[in-house]
Amino acid sequence: MTDDTNAVSEEELHAYVDGFLSPSDLARIELWLEKNPARAEEVRQWQAQAVELRALFSGYARSDARDRKLLSTSGRSDAQQADTASASRTARGFAARTAGRIAAGLMLFAAGALTGLYAPALLSPGREIQRIETAESLPRQAHSAFLVYASEVRHAVEVDASEQNHLATWLGKRLDHALTIPDLSTLGFSLVGGRLLPVNGKAGAMFMYEDGTGRRLTVLLGRNDDNRETSFRIDASDGVETFYWIDGPLGYAVTGEVPRELLQQVADECYRQFEKTGETKS
Repeated sequence: MTDDTNAVSEEELHAYVDGFLSPSDLARIELWLEKNPARAEEVRQWQAQAVELRALFSGYARSDARDRKLLSTSGRSDAQQADTASASRTARGFAARTAGRIAAGLMLFAAGALTGLYAPALLSPGREIQRIETAESLPRQAHSAFLVYASEVRHAVEVDASEQNHLATWLGKRLDHALTIPDLSTLGFSLVGGRLLPVNGKAGAMFMYEDGTGRRLTVLLGRNDDNRETSFRIDASDGVETFYWIDGPLGYAVTGEVPRELLQQVADECYRQFEKTGETKS
């Protein structure tokens, strides 16, 4: 493939962010992004925005048996189907280019509307329901962040392991909480690095680890202003599992595509080291 800037279309980049590409197209576009760092950075920003939007609306996600019918043409008339088939290539291209932007705009509009509608209830004395939803959103955000960043080859993290002290200080300041990055070498995982990312609409942190076979794990940290503690919990989706818990001002989530027993050991070790750091700082 060439380095021509038109070699990959805007539609394909949006499809890449949304996970709608075939394996061959995925590999082709990842190679193109490596050769076009400016566009790669733009795509990473789209991915981060998608993670935040999914996390923002995860508490409102509902499934319905009738949903699939909305995607079917079986209930449409022959005339309607003929009209659809005759739509021009230009119209389809325009729709594909603008769909991502329109969807993002509508979601942001809905976020503002929902805030106005539900703010009185969320600020009322009965905050328990909201605290539970916030806690349960943590594994979904950790899962999304893992899917977005663990597959990255060259830009998985913002700060790599060679600057570990700077990474801990920087992210600790953003979370307003002293951090020590867990050492998982006894379990076969070394630090790749970390990055700043949104968690529940606030500054959060993610550390990434990798073992000798290339398997990766992520450790996500986010603010927990409700100060509601939880025991270890597990969430699983499509082969990716997350152990998560809330302890004092922070929520923690360990995510990976590894055996559950190993992930449990990693979560236990992270908990032990984070707890030790808290005792040292107090």
